[in-house]
Amino acid sequence: MFEAFAGSSLLIRYLIVFFVSMVPLIELRGAIPIAAVMGLTDTLPHVVLTFVVAIVGNMLPVPIIYLFARKVLEWGKDKPVIGGFFRFCLEKGEKGGRKLEEKAGRGLFVALALFVGIPLPGTGAWTGTLAASILDMKFRETVVAAMVGVLLAGIIMMTLSIAGVSAFGVVAG
Repeated sequence: MFEAFAGSSLLIRYLIVFFVSMVPLIELRGAIPIAAVMGLTDTLPHVVLTFVVAIVGNMLPVPIIYLFARKVLEWGKDKPVIGGFFRFCLEKGEKGGRKLEEKAGRGLFVALALFVGIPLPGTGAWTGTLAASILDMKFRETVVAAMVGVLLAGIIMMTLSIAGVSAFGVVAG
């Protein structure tokens, strides 16, 4: 699908990377392989710019999620039509929070950074930040841990994408 954008202007391709990095569950884990498909990992300047754009796009929602997501989800969990989705998001955040607490033997900050940084489904900045807000972690600690995790995930995904291995390719066979 994104191969069609390979011939588009650089601005359009970088905007796609930026906006895909903001999407929950996909985040930069999907944006960086998409960038590779669009030819944005073929030279060092493109690699660096793709990395920065994906990181910024992935981190932009973090403060908003921390400050508002839990309140909005709590408000909407009993509402018709949206209640099921909101309950799903809360349960995912609570499950992520429990995982973080289990791993917190070395500290909640490190656990959150690793939770966000290991590029597995459902462990990105969105879920990690929601889990941190449910655990009542401090705002600054949450944002810095999420940033460390996003940087780690970005390095892992960029390395895999440059090597020609993407999560989509592995899953699709």
